[in-house]
Amino acid sequence: MRATTERTVSARLARLLTEVLAPGILVTAMPLVGAVRVSRSVREFLLWGGTALLFCAVIPIAVLVHGVRRGTLSDRHVGDRTQRARPLLTGLASVAVGLTLLAALHAPAVLFAMILVIFVVGAACTLVNHWWKLSIHAACAAASVTVLVLLFGPALHLGWALVAAVAWSRVELRDHTWPQVVAGAAAGVPLAAATFLAVT
Repeated sequence: MRATTERTVSARLARLLTEVLAPGILVTAMPLVGAVRVSRSVREFLLWGGTALLFCAVIPIAVLVHGVRRGTLSDRHVGDRTQRARPLLTGLASVAVGLTLLAALHAPAVLFAMILVIFVVGAACTLVNHWWKLSIHAACAAASVTVLVLLFGPALHLGWALVAAVAWSRVELRDHTWPQVVAGAAAGVPLAAATFLAVT
């Protein structure tokens, strides 16, 4: 009985972490953080932040929700690897449009770099997931913490605890294996660091 209760508690915690630190949440939060950092007025925040949010989060998430409702996607985390290519490619196309518009709007390099990180990490995950179920949760979490550390300093290294937590949650829910979450995090860090530093 105790083992069953412990399993239920750990499963609930894992589900909470998976939802709260999902890629959709992170790609919603990161552009807003970037927009707050670089905007000198409400107008700039609405212009740059709104553009980034629309093309990095709203459209890609809407594609996932639509796919789940139509039954073409298993769930919003797309647990079935064979179903991932289309929503991932659609999301990448949306982010690419957002990048183009941000460039045309002369958005600051920091915000542009953050969105480019989303594109680069997303492209890498899309490529690898063609053959193997790399953890996008882990990749996005690791990339996000990497950018935050570069942007705000070493105090944000505390965020690695959240990366470990989301990795544990994906394994606990049996959505991924440890090699898949470790590989996701290992891919997210250097890709995010190299991309962000190259632009800023």
